[in-house]
Amino acid sequence: MTAGRPPVVRRAPGKLFVAGEYAVVEPGNPAILVAVDRRVTATVTEPSGDGTLVSSDLLAAPVRWLRRGEELDPVGVEEADRARRELAHVLAALRTVTRLLAEHGRPAPELDIAISSELHRDGVKFGLGSSGAVTVATVAAVAAHCGLALSAEERYRLALLASAELDPKGSGGDLAASTWGGWIAYRSPDRAAVLDLVRRRGVAGALAEPWPGFEVRRLPPPAGVALEVGWTGTPASTTELVSGLHRRAWRGTPPHRRFVAASADLVRAAADAIEHGDGAALLDSVRRARRELARLDEEAGLGVFTPALTALCDAAEAVGGAAKPSGAGGGDCGIALLEVPDTRARPDTPDAADSPDAAESADAADTRTAPGTAASSNSRAGATAAPPDIDHLRERWTAAGVRPLDLRPATEGNEE
Repeated sequence: MTAGRPPVVRRAPGKLFVAGEYAVVEPGNPAILVAVDRRVTATVTEPSGDGTLVSSDLLAAPVRWLRRGEELDPVGVEEADRARRELAHVLAALRTVTRLLAEHGRPAPELDIAISSELHRDGVKFGLGSSGAVTVATVAAVAAHCGLALSAEERYRLALLASAELDPKGSGGDLAASTWGGWIAYRSPDRAAVLDLVRRRGVAGALAEPWPGFEVRRLPPPAGVALEVGWTGTPASTTELVSGLHRRAWRGTPPHRRFVAASADLVRAAADAIEHGDGAALLDSVRRARRELARLDEEAGLGVFTPALTALCDAAEAVGGAAKPSGAGGGDCGIALLEVPDTRARPDTPDAADSPDAAESADAADTRTAPGTAASSNSRAGATAAPPDIDHLRERWTAAGVRPLDLRPATEGNEE
């Protein structure tokens, strides 16, 4: 590598599931997600010593890793298991890019990686897809540092291969939202087929071949609809909840197949409502999603709905909105959608926006609004106060112990 190379910085936004959780883990099944304007930042610099030095705001001190074949071992660390656990997705991303480099006859890189995140508070995660965001940001930063020019889809694919190394059951929806940003309609690839493709064709082959079931396309921001996010204060493990569903005999039964079909139907209806600017229909689809998740919870006993998430949803319904857990539930966040006056001129979505690669990101300013302004999914230019229903919702959430989060959709995805 050339000495004195400038640092490479890549950011990736967190995400929220709007509809399609659990069903989307089945290959080819649809979901809708939205990226949010809190991000993970990965900064890659020239090596400060042997191996790879990784620092993270989740760890008290940086950890140096030395390569042992394809594996990375920590050096001089008392809590090695904790370091491996907290940095698992960073290391998986590094290993995946390293394999691609090796297939091109390139040596394993030695570099320093620094990770900082807006997706947690004092180490407690909000449930905004931090694992996916750090994987996407690390893949992009390491690849760029090593001179690999990758499209958005190639970065997503590398991130999914890295994530599947740790948990092949994950849908990859978080990775897609972190890569492309904005509102997206997503179908998960067949991860078993993808991993088999890697075994047969290598990482480079897996980047070039079609992935069964995979699809992603941009959706326009919903017109006349405000997105509000509430945090229960209790972190949950998506991996454990989804693994719990896979372990249960309920999976594969007629009720499970009915749930998957119902989820696909409501996701299609929600996407159609978004594309046609029909806020009332979108809220109806979100209410259906809540009912289907509640039925799943009752039949499979996963613990999706906690008292706080139920209170979050009930409060939104009480002010005329629609709400549901976002993601696997069990804590973390819930979302609420409310109809509000649409004060902007709705632009026509260019045909090119349907192509994920049209979303290759440019630098974008972080325009997160100040607390107290409306968390609308539309432009907030000129907004000075939240509509009354939103104020009432936030008051009800606060009274129920749910913390309103100051978030807005992030139109940009993985960026410099």
